[in-house]
Amino acid sequence: MPATEKTVAWNGGVQQEGLEILTRGGGMIVSPTKVGYIIMVSDRAGLERKFDAKVRKRNKPGVVLCGSMDELRTLAQLTPEIEAFYQEHFDKEILLGCILPWKEEAIARIPDDGSRELMMDGRGTSCFVIRYGTPSEKLAEALWRDHGKIAFASSANPSGKGNRGLVEGIGERIEGEADLIIEANDYVASIQPGKTVETRFEQGVMISMVDESGKLIPEQKGERSVSPAPVMIRKGLDIDKIMMLLSNHFLSWDYRQGQYY
Repeated sequence: MPATEKTVAWNGGVQQEGLEILTRGGGMIVSPTKVGYIIMVSDRAGLERKFDAKVRKRNKPGVVLCGSMDELRTLAQLTPEIEAFYQEHFDKEILLGCILPWKEEAIARIPDDGSRELMMDGRGTSCFVIRYGTPSEKLAEALWRDHGKIAFASSANPSGKGNRGLVEGIGERIEGEADLIIEANDYVASIQPGKTVETRFEQGVMISMVDESGKLIPEQKGERSVSPAPVMIRKGLDIDKIMMLLSNHFLSWDYRQGQYY
């Protein structure tokens, strides 16, 4: 654990110190997930700090942490098929992130401070993530439910490098920039028991549910060879389970590791 007073052990529930920071202007915290540590922010000032701390390019769609299916349905455009796909992952507590367009009326919920341009790619899409891990889920859920704020995230490690699922791996720059660091190494390790630093997944599966222009893919309705179709663009934790569920929900889908990222 970094030798800093800003590091606290996860309390097993909603980390109030983290929630307070995320509800004030420009706050930035580090929080544990199933695959490692992430940076969490909720406005433009926090996003700017995130990009600076990670030295990260700005051309990628931002990550939106949904604490509930209701939040996902409120923010993102979904077809009935995509919603059912998400719902099964939510019920089975499987980490899933999909590239989706925002609902027009939901864009107004993004802080009117320039956050939009940092949370979307040029097509107006973001990655909406569910079941990413109890410590961060509880924070995002409370942030949305009690304060009407959206949790934005990025992995807490120097861009292009992993944190090995250890709070010690977030790097000096992020450690120095964060307002609070929530440590839960044991929780992170418990998700992938028996895995080593070399064999563990450091990210979740990501699937694109939009075409090249950012428009939502069509429903398949049981028909074959419907195009465009879901595209798995990043492998990660529980990829075997997710591929099975993809096959159950969609007759056509594709695998293009790194196509966008």
